[in-house]
Amino acid sequence: MAGNPTLEECVQLPIKEELLMEVTEKAKDWAIMHGAAMRSKTNFSADSLNFAPFLLTPSSFPRKEFEKAVALQTIINRLMHNVAHDEEFLTTTLAETIKVDEFTGNLFNIYKKVLASGFGQDLSLGILRSDYLAHVFAENAIKQVEINTIASSFGGISTHMLPLQSFVLSELDCAEKIKNMPDNQALAGICNGMVRAWEIYNNPKAVIMFIIEDVTYNICDQRFHEFYIREKYPHIKVVRRTLTEVHDAGKLGLEKQLVVGDLEVAVIYFRAGYEPGHYHSHKEWDARYLMESSKAIKCPSIHYHLAGTKKVQQALAQPEMLERFISDPEEIKAIGKIFTGLYSLEDNDVGNNTYEMALKEPERFVLKPQREGGGNNVYGLDIPDVLRKMSRVERSAWILMDLIKPPISKGYMIRPGGQMPPSVVDVVSELGIFGVVIGDVDNIICNYQAGHMLRTKVATANEGGVAAGLGALDSPYLVD
Repeated sequence: MAGNPTLEECVQLPIKEELLMEVTEKAKDWAIMHGAAMRSKTNFSADSLNFAPFLLTPSSFPRKEFEKAVALQTIINRLMHNVAHDEEFLTTTLAETIKVDEFTGNLFNIYKKVLASGFGQDLSLGILRSDYLAHVFAENAIKQVEINTIASSFGGISTHMLPLQSFVLSELDCAEKIKNMPDNQALAGICNGMVRAWEIYNNPKAVIMFIIEDVTYNICDQRFHEFYIREKYPHIKVVRRTLTEVHDAGKLGLEKQLVVGDLEVAVIYFRAGYEPGHYHSHKEWDARYLMESSKAIKCPSIHYHLAGTKKVQQALAQPEMLERFISDPEEIKAIGKIFTGLYSLEDNDVGNNTYEMALKEPERFVLKPQREGGGNNVYGLDIPDVLRKMSRVERSAWILMDLIKPPISKGYMIRPGGQMPPSVVDVVSELGIFGVVIGDVDNIICNYQAGHMLRTKVATANEGGVAAGLGALDSPYLVD
C-alpha cells in the first residue's frame, strides 16, 4: 500500500495520551451499552458481549463519491433484479463454475428443480449491499468490490456508529465536524423492506423467519433487525430457526404455504446458508429446497443468491453485457464506470490469457472464489502458487480482479483486548450501500437505497471482514 495518497483526517492526530485514554474508555462503554457489540469467538458465551471493533473517529471518504454510490443504488437494485430473473444468462454464465464448485452446483440444482416444478412465490425480496473502494489511480473514484445478495450484514450495528463517533467528536471538542457525517437509517430501511414483503404476503397471522447459524457471533446486528420490527410493528412476529430446525419441523401446506411447527411463514430472511459449512448434510439442502418451493417471500430467493456469485459479477463487467439488463444508455455508462477489471479463468483462450497475465504480474490482482463471508480471497504474490496447483477445469470456479488501490487515512482502531492507549494506524475504508428491491419477473413494486456502512481495516491487511475479525466498523467523514 506504500505510496498511496492520503485523505485528510477528521481530527488532528495523535490525540494527547491522557485524553485519548479517557475518551477510548468512554467509547468502549458507549458501544457495549448501545449494542454495537458481538459475541466473542475466542471466549464464547451466550450470556456476554464484547464491543465490536470500531474506529474511534470517523474515517474520511470523498464526498462526491459517497453521493454517487448512494445515487446509483436503485439502478444496481434493478440490475440485480433483472439478472436474477434471466434464466438463460444465469445458466450460461455459471455452466463451467457449477462443474467444479460443488456448493454453487448445489444451489444451481435447487434453482433448476424449482424452475421445473414452478415457483411457489413469484415475488422476491432483495436486501443487497454494494461494496466500494475509492481508487487512487482513478482520482479516488469508487470501484465496486462486490455485491452481496445474501445476509448483507451490519445494517443494525452500523446505524449506531454515527451516534458513537458523534459522541467521541463532542468529547474531543470537535462537535462542529459532525455535520460532515451523513445520516444513516440502514436499520429502518432494511427492516421496512421485510415489513413491506410481509404486508404483500397478506396473512396477519404469518411470521417473519430469520434463518440463522447454529452459533451466532454477530448476534446484536441480527437482533437489532428483529427488535426494530417487534417495536415498530408489534403485530408482526419474528422467529429464528436454523436450516436443521426447518428440515425437522417444516412442511408445505396445500397452497404451498411454508409451515414451521405450527407457524405459517410469510417472509424468510437468510442470515445463514451462504457458505458450505452451514449445510451439515442433505437435510439442510432439503430444507433450502422446501423453502424455495414454498409460497413464502424469500430474501434472497435462490436466483437472487446465484446472481450474487463472483462469476456473475465478472460476466456483468464484460463490454455490452449491461445492455442486456439496463435500457438507459446514461445508466449503463454510470454503472460501467464503477466496474474494475474482472477476468474469466475458464479453460478457453480468454481464460488462458488471464492465467498468463496473473502469473506475470500477480501484484496487480486479487483471486476470488464464489464465496461470501470473507477470508477466501488470494492476493498479489500469493496468486501464482495457488493458480499453478489448480487444474484447468478447477480454475473456472475462480475469477481474477484488478486490485483496487484505496487512499490511506489514519485512525485509532479500538478492538476488545487491544493495547491501551491505542496507537495511530494507517487504514483504508470500504463503503457498503444497502438497497431494497421487491418484485417479480415482470414488475418491481418497491426499489430504494437503504443506508450505508463503512468497514475500515489496517492498510496492510488484505481482508476487511468485521465478522471475520480483520476489520472494524466506522462511518464516513465526507471530505471534498
